[in-house]
Amino acid sequence: MADQRLYFLLQRAAHQLRVAADRRCMGAAGITTAQLGALFVVQEQPGVTQQELAHALGQRESAITSMVTRLVDAGLISKRTHPKQYRAIALDLTTSGKQALERVRPVIQDFNEQMRAAIGADAFDATAQALARLDRWFATPETS
Repeated sequence: MADQRLYFLLQRAAHQLRVAADRRCMGAAGITTAQLGALFVVQEQPGVTQQELAHALGQRESAITSMVTRLVDAGLISKRTHPKQYRAIALDLTTSGKQALERVRPVIQDFNEQMRAAIGADAFDATAQALARLDRWFATPETS
């Protein structure tokens, strides 16, 4: 029975987790989890392009364009001309973006610890590994 409901359970759990995490991130730093993901990518890859950001987050470029506009307007990232790609824009974290990440980091760590406690450390690690395998599986051209 569980295998017939796995997709439904994943969808429901993902929604509930996203809502709970968004509330916490908004309270701590005024950002959503989607924006947090973008800020983490920009932090890890200074000068990343919007196209690269879209790929890293598994999103369409049109969605990323809107998100980047909101993050620039909020003063969390900045845009500059890309040094090597004529038409590309490079993205960088601002001081405010770095501060937002510092404020939200302990909130996310606490949230992860609460999830780990709820399902057990072994199940948490196994679930994370299984979801990473599913993500890689769907990232391959044969399954897309």
